[in-house]
Amino acid sequence: MDTHSPLVEFRNVTFGYGARAILDGVTFSVPRGKVTALMGASGGGKTTVLRLLGAQVRAQSGAVLFDGQDVGALDAAGLHRMRRRMGMLFQFGALFTDMSVFDNVAFPLREHTRLPEALVRDIVLMKLDAVGLRGARELMPAEISGGMARRVALARAIALDPDLVMYDEPFAGLDPISLGTAARLIRRLNDALGLTSIVVSHDLDETFRIADHVIVLANGGVAAQGTPDAVRQSADPLVHQFVNALPDGPVHFHYPGPGVEADFGVAGEGGA
Repeated sequence: MDTHSPLVEFRNVTFGYGARAILDGVTFSVPRGKVTALMGASGGGKTTVLRLLGAQVRAQSGAVLFDGQDVGALDAAGLHRMRRRMGMLFQFGALFTDMSVFDNVAFPLREHTRLPEALVRDIVLMKLDAVGLRGARELMPAEISGGMARRVALARAIALDPDLVMYDEPFAGLDPISLGTAARLIRRLNDALGLTSIVVSHDLDETFRIADHVIVLANGGVAAQGTPDAVRQSADPLVHQFVNALPDGPVHFHYPGPGVEADFGVAGEGGA
């Protein structure tokens, strides 16, 4: 394994749903061992990138590479081996509601390995300890807070010691304390376990604080990429609007449509 090569590469990738193009010739790489933030306005293709990487959908052209392998060329067995090397933290955790905290974290170990139950127990408790929830092992998802549920989901995501962990809006709906805890966990676990992390998030300040590398998607392409400081200083109008949360700029408030005069028969402000 070349430790200097990117773990993930998108090479001139195009993908869309029907006539609607989401990604149009997108090229970027995710450095190995780092936290990469994938950002941009809603509908810009961030979650589509995760789906392409996990081969839930296939690129219409170009190549998606994981550790040098073309994801689109893998057969079922190859995809299974690749996915074993990935962990996923879904938005809001997506825990199994009828399973305890312990059994949620144990699920991938029981599903994908033949480890004896005693070893499964030790691994689960170690993962729960890493997220500060070893004492909550017997609780059910309904008995824990949203922030705790996100941490349980993180323990489950790292249960198989993956090379890559993908986070889809890990901070959504969290209070400031839980948000800060989740962000520090992502950073600490990435470094302690030697992971590569991709974080899809709209929380700019917290995400920039923990990221090594930032990719901003917009208009079907990559609007900016680099260190958080470099992206903040980008001269691109769309990136400037995004990182400064400005209401006016290339992303318009009004959806394109007829002017006010056409709809109401009177002159007025606004319209497309």
